[in-house]
Amino acid sequence: MNGKQFVSILALFVLVLTAFASDGYGYNVVGDHNLSSTFGIKETKEGQRVVKKRTVSASSLTQVIDKADVFLDQYPKVRVVATGYYAGFESTGKNPSDPSYGITYSGVKVRRDDYSTIAADLRIFPLGTVLYIPGYGYGVVADKGGAIRGHKIDLYFETKQDVFTQWGKKSLDVYIVRRGEGKLTEAFLNNLNQKGIAAMAEVAN
Repeated sequence: MNGKQFVSILALFVLVLTAFASDGYGYNVVGDHNLSSTFGIKETKEGQRVVKKRTVSASSLTQVIDKADVFLDQYPKVRVVATGYYAGFESTGKNPSDPSYGITYSGVKVRRDDYSTIAADLRIFPLGTVLYIPGYGYGVVADKGGAIRGHKIDLYFETKQDVFTQWGKKSLDVYIVRRGEGKLTEAFLNNLNQKGIAAMAEVAN
């Protein structure tokens, strides 16, 4: 098997797995059964119907996608220095009692999700820009920072420990999936996360 055949098979596997994991499926049952969660799919019983939904985020597939470079070559890429931050005082100077705690410059709340909030130099990446960051997933520019100048980005994590154990500081190529228009709303961010990885094609148009 040559390299192209391997990549094609891997790409097909990712597409099938993503389609399966994105929407879930259901089937009817009679009587009581023990329901379980396997391979990131949670089974819940609704009357006599078992509904399967994914319990892992699309970002958990990033390592597979990174290896195959599936979908990414169509997007422009740029070299950046990426650091991590969280909502706490060490990163933002704010405490949980602060009314603006966890609120980004765009007005949306920070989140670590299929499409997470990140900070960037808005002259380089306007608000609403969607980047794909290998090893992190999708990031949507929602914030800015005093130390974030030029080709630097700051990736949101939920805790300080996550910042250090999952990221730290890296120099890498990121992919510009969609260039923002200078604004970002909760509705747009919610829409991206509801559609999951399938939204990549939509936001690129």
